[in-house]
Amino acid sequence: MVSRIFKITRAGLAGGLALTAILCLIAGTMLAVLARADMLRGLGPSDWSAIRFTLLQSTLSALISVCFAIPLARALSRRNFPLRGVLITLMGAPFILPVMVAVLGLLAVFGRSGIINSTLVWVGLEPVSIYGLHGVVLAHVFFNLPLATRLILQGWQEIPGERFRLAASLGFSPRNVSRLLERPMLRSVLPGAFLVVFLVCLTSFAVALTMGGGPRATTIELAIYQAVRLDFDLAKAALLALVQFGLGVSAALLAMRFALPEAGLGAGFDRPERRWEAQRPALRIIDTGLIIFGALFLLLPLSMVVLNGLPGILNLPAEVWIAALRSLAVAMVAVAITLALALSISAFSVLHRRPFAGTLGMLGIAASPLVIGTGLFIIIHPIADPGRYALVVTALVNALMALPFALRALLPALSGAEANFGRLADGLGMKGWARMRHLWLPRLRRPLGFTAGLTAALSMGDLGVVTLFAAPDQATLPLQLYRLMGAYRMEDAAAAGLLLLGLSLTLFWLFDGGGHERA
Repeated sequence: MVSRIFKITRAGLAGGLALTAILCLIAGTMLAVLARADMLRGLGPSDWSAIRFTLLQSTLSALISVCFAIPLARALSRRNFPLRGVLITLMGAPFILPVMVAVLGLLAVFGRSGIINSTLVWVGLEPVSIYGLHGVVLAHVFFNLPLATRLILQGWQEIPGERFRLAASLGFSPRNVSRLLERPMLRSVLPGAFLVVFLVCLTSFAVALTMGGGPRATTIELAIYQAVRLDFDLAKAALLALVQFGLGVSAALLAMRFALPEAGLGAGFDRPERRWEAQRPALRIIDTGLIIFGALFLLLPLSMVVLNGLPGILNLPAEVWIAALRSLAVAMVAVAITLALALSISAFSVLHRRPFAGTLGMLGIAASPLVIGTGLFIIIHPIADPGRYALVVTALVNALMALPFALRALLPALSGAEANFGRLADGLGMKGWARMRHLWLPRLRRPLGFTAGLTAALSMGDLGVVTLFAAPDQATLPLQLYRLMGAYRMEDAAAAGLLLLGLSLTLFWLFDGGGHERA
């Protein structure tokens, strides 16, 4: 009994400290922002323009992503073809893909000298500009169309195969299947998918920084960056940060409210479904075309990054390699912080039966990284040079942003391990490190590997807080890549983009894929 109380107390202490640190970080930065914001000053015309543009581009990006994802997910759900699993797996790649790499790929396809414009000029038509609202929306659709497709495809896979078998025996046409099976599922899935994509676009900074077209294509986060780095108007930046935080919290609450509820289609025997109503030649042609379009839209920009970057990868300047080492160091620190926080909070939540702990740990998803970074800049600036803490702050904020995903992966796995083997471990007197080594780690190696890989990849490609803090000689690899693009050194930028892509995917594979057997 004494050992049981000691074990729980130790888990409670670690979890309590982790939750306290998170709450202090978020609440402290928001209080700093609130104290510095000039409420009497109000928002100017340019600020309202940024708010309108943020809401417009987020709504359009989410709407277009979801609308295109519906037919693509349906085509994937009713067709079996070679490498289908590989294509579905690759649809998760944009989520961990560094934003600057994706921007390079999109510019190679849709930019002034890209494939599309070169073809238009060749046939005698005027080239089109990718910058502005349509460029921001295009980049967001590239990132979020695969995410929306995966979310909606999950809904299709939840429909029991027996429902399609029954529909075939009753002679249902594709229209009947759509009306009675697919539409009820979509009504339950689409609101959550739309709001998740909307939230991602709402807090996107790097896309607007690189693809925006001037004052008329400025988001709230870009306006915060300009207020801090260009005008050094901390009061205006704080006021905009409050607006961004309010929008983020509202979108996060709505996303949790509508997050993939059940469609009420019943249970089945987990048999592979066969879509008899979709065997018509016309439907086969349509589905094939949709799948090819989705694959090209996803893979063509990435292929262009590889092709354009390979020739110059060995001739990169020394500052790019140094920036890559900084990014690797930041990523490793972020991984360590995320795993420590996630394990502590998960243990506290499961052993003490406190589900609110997991909810509090996910607060980071509602707070924009740039908003937290603005608060930290306001706190640090009066007492020290913020540039000295650029890499530490970047790692800390990256860890906080990855924490919600870590908890979603670790909490169910740890809960299952304790439910199945917790009493046996208590009977054997396993506590502390022995309990973690022999009970938790063997059953958490997959979610731990996924969490570490995701955190490392997201941290490697982050271009957010570091733009507020970093001095000219403290650039991370994404920031160095942005500076190369700004200096029109596109060959070096392409090679740096390929290096960033390779490092991000390698880290994710080492932790998630290769880490499965070595965790």
